[in-house]
Amino acid sequence: MELDRRTSLALIGSLPLISSPAFGQGAAATSSLDPHAAMEWAKGIEGQRKADLGNGSFLNPIFAGDHPDPALLRDGDDYYLTFSSFDAYPGIVIWHSRDLVNWQPVTATLKTPIGSVWAPDLAKHKRRYYCYIPARTPQKKSIYVIFADDIRGPWSEPVDLNLPEHIDPAHVTDDKGQRWLFLSGGDRVRLSADGLSTVGKVEHVYDPWKYPEEWVVETFAPEGPKIVKRGDYYYMTTAVGGTAGPPTGHMVIMARSRSLGGPWEDCPRNPLIRTQSAREKWWSRGHATLFEGPDGGWWMMYHGYENGYWTLGRQALLEPVQWAEDGWPRPLGGDLSLPIRKPIDAVQQQHGMALSDDFQTDRMGTAWAFYDPAPDEVSRLRRLDGTLHMEAKGKSPSDCAPLCCIAGDHAYRVTVDINVDDGAEAGLLLFYNRRLYAGLGFGNGALMMHRYGLQRSRGADSSKDNAGSLSIRLTNDRNILTIHTSNDGRQTWRKFDVQMEVSGYHHNVAYDFLSLRPALYAAGRGQARFRNFTYEAL
Repeated sequence: MELDRRTSLALIGSLPLISSPAFGQGAAATSSLDPHAAMEWAKGIEGQRKADLGNGSFLNPIFAGDHPDPALLRDGDDYYLTFSSFDAYPGIVIWHSRDLVNWQPVTATLKTPIGSVWAPDLAKHKRRYYCYIPARTPQKKSIYVIFADDIRGPWSEPVDLNLPEHIDPAHVTDDKGQRWLFLSGGDRVRLSADGLSTVGKVEHVYDPWKYPEEWVVETFAPEGPKIVKRGDYYYMTTAVGGTAGPPTGHMVIMARSRSLGGPWEDCPRNPLIRTQSAREKWWSRGHATLFEGPDGGWWMMYHGYENGYWTLGRQALLEPVQWAEDGWPRPLGGDLSLPIRKPIDAVQQQHGMALSDDFQTDRMGTAWAFYDPAPDEVSRLRRLDGTLHMEAKGKSPSDCAPLCCIAGDHAYRVTVDINVDDGAEAGLLLFYNRRLYAGLGFGNGALMMHRYGLQRSRGADSSKDNAGSLSIRLTNDRNILTIHTSNDGRQTWRKFDVQMEVSGYHHNVAYDFLSLRPALYAAGRGQARFRNFTYEAL
């Protein structure tokens, strides 16, 4: 039976604690964790889940909520990380850490929409930072690059590398200083000296290891190559098996070579990481980056779906590895539902950020992002005296580019105060994509219920609510959605008469590789005004 986090943490004091290589070369250690202290430490800003347990250990996920395809860069003592941002703009948010467990957002680098962004790669060459970004629209597929002389920006406009047949780029420099971009499917292409164009044709250099035919996977899909040099070998980590679908599909494989051009030798222990059973805590684990940590030990960062919570998307996981005598890394994390020693117990920085927003400052990109925006989407927004003014667009949540944030908790509550012009409809949603969302809106003399991505007017029951202003509260309690409304400034709340079960609002039902996110929307004509958005983990 799957335990919730409270039950799991209450048991931690009696569980073995996995060590990283710097804490005894993988030997088990006994935890002295006070379960009550663990509960407090496991709560971050606004009660959100965080990994650091406050006793020198952490509990996965490192990033709760949708943070797929982690791309990690070490820059001296600093670590920078970014993820796929898909249809969200501004996108490609960069995060910073020194202990690999506590992370803070730095900036959103990609401002100009180039399509749905999948599996970028973050690199530094000489003194310049680069991010290689695969993106696709219905009309075009390619890989782009943006660059900056300071990780905090400003970042350049995207440069098209004209690579329409591949995804998941990985930048690497060989021993002669030549720059390469490795690609999905075991291919690579040479880069120019400035890294902003390709030289020559794409070439195939590696046939990825293939799992036994009887294994239950989604599809072969060799993708997400990441390359690191250690000793005489380049080690290439690749994902195969499909990133969603059956829980046992996605996996991590590895190959090595003395030359980037091959031949590549497969690890005899492939796959290094794979979910063996749907009873496990973490499903579909893959898309790993192998790197040296601040402790001198080695680690892998990858993503996985949480058992029972497809709706939270692919969450970022951290696992220690040890180099075996045969020269191959061996993962040490074991059961990732148990705590693991932190790489270092450094001066703690705050992890994450508040999702609540008084709309006094611009938090686009780091906290908020539009779903599938037009190039000028941000022009719809204006902040004035603690109010977010949003111009209405489209006819419904499906075509009005809702403004979304990423939630990572099993249970949470979001509330917002809304005022609408005549002709506009606005509301609060749990939004997956244009085909699948749930929540409540109001305007034009009626409430509008949203469920399954369909909408139904509830005007006969709600005329007294719609005087142009309404507070809406959504409670998502382990995928059960309950809605309340207030028209007296949150003094009294009335429960909406329909509750909704939303556990099926995810990729295996509606595609797009996203998560179920709190969202604000404004459709129709005129303007909606939002105040006092509050988030509370339950």
